[in-house]
Amino acid sequence: MRKLIRTTRRTWIAAWVVLCTGGIAATAGLNAASAPDPHPEQPVSAECAEYIADIEAQLAKAKRDGTDDGVLAFSRSKVGADDCSNEIHEHFGGDR
Repeated sequence: MRKLIRTTRRTWIAAWVVLCTGGIAATAGLNAASAPDPHPEQPVSAECAEYIADIEAQLAKAKRDGTDDGVLAFSRSKVGADDCSNEIHEHFGGDR
């Protein structure tokens, strides 16, 4: 049977320190990498803000009337109106 190589207590402690430090650094790196990128708040145009308020009012009315079946359709017929689809998505469904 082979004799085991004897190591000093300092060597074991140094090895544990290196392993723990590496584990902590790896964990911090993974946590930083998995954090969502913060999106700066972009200003919403007055027309889009008004349209979003109108949608919220219609949703509240449908809920009050008991006709809130989960489906509401909206259309815009103005020519040259701002495209508010991104703002609407961020406002109503951006966190899903």
